[in-house]
Amino acid sequence: MAAISKSSSNGRLPRSGSKMDMTLNELNEKDTLDYRVQAHRDDGEVLSLWHDVPLTSEEVPGALHFICEIPRCSRKKYEIATDEAGTPIKQDEKKGKLREFKKGDILFNYGCFPRTWEDPDFIHPDLREEGVGGDNDPLDVCEIGLRICEVGEVRAVKVLGVLCMIDDGEADWKVVVIDAADPWAPLLNDIEDVDTHLPNILHNIREWFRTYKIPDGKPPNVFGLQERFMNASYAMNVVSETHDAWKELVISKNGEKLKHNLSVPDNLKNRLDDMDIQRDTGMVKKLSSNSLAALDEASSNPAVVLGAGAAGDDEALSFWRRAVIMPARPLQAPPLQLTDLERRRF
Repeated sequence: MAAISKSSSNGRLPRSGSKMDMTLNELNEKDTLDYRVQAHRDDGEVLSLWHDVPLTSEEVPGALHFICEIPRCSRKKYEIATDEAGTPIKQDEKKGKLREFKKGDILFNYGCFPRTWEDPDFIHPDLREEGVGGDNDPLDVCEIGLRICEVGEVRAVKVLGVLCMIDDGEADWKVVVIDAADPWAPLLNDIEDVDTHLPNILHNIREWFRTYKIPDGKPPNVFGLQERFMNASYAMNVVSETHDAWKELVISKNGEKLKHNLSVPDNLKNRLDDMDIQRDTGMVKKLSSNSLAALDEASSNPAVVLGAGAAGDDEALSFWRRAVIMPARPLQAPPLQLTDLERRRF
């Protein structure tokens, strides 16, 4: 596939906001089955948005990297092509036709976390009654900030909580985040802050996922965990579990990548000891709580969230104390100017 040429941009999309050495290139004509958005280094080397982008941010300690697949206020169903070499972003298709949300434009920036995988053979301990495994994709993310992201853009985000949708017999977690640079980010430190400062956002997210397949003639989706949005610490445990699953997929000692038809370079297993992957693993484990029971304990003793032996002066854990453990103080909301379109959406 050759990069399309545009007189104004040479077929390039905007550089990632993560400050990584990465450029996004459009391949082939848009609105065709062959259209792709592929990441490259500036020297031309192909990068996988799924495998090569770090999960954790160096620029914003304690934040994670969000990859936007579907921008807010749009409906084309773009997704990472997990079965293609280089895992570019493509528009999903069914029976040779490009897919869009028949329900209409999506209400938030939608995408995923890199270096995560929802393992179909893993059943979360809190979903034993439902008995559902993962959906064989990177972990889904809903970014609720004011900025409309570009397809393939990478942003540092704060994790706020998570919703568990059950889709066609699979657990399909939806992590709620906000861009770390968003004007609302200082006010949103955990899931309850979203309802406090941005009423109805969480309700609208849940109802979007409940109803978006109805125009296709399918029944409403259902949810696990009593349809609750779990808090940031619980969400980070889901992130940690799916990151560990991604590492097992990379090793693929039981043939997981072939079994599940996923594109994982063989040489990637030799990089699992690289500093950036070790940083990803260590940080998400420090910032996670492993069960509902642990969260109940943490509610009476907030220090439990940090885990034993956490360094008090660690920069990322300091961020986490500010963002998750310390209660939000009543602050003056930032002055925001919403467009008519944004007012209608929210």
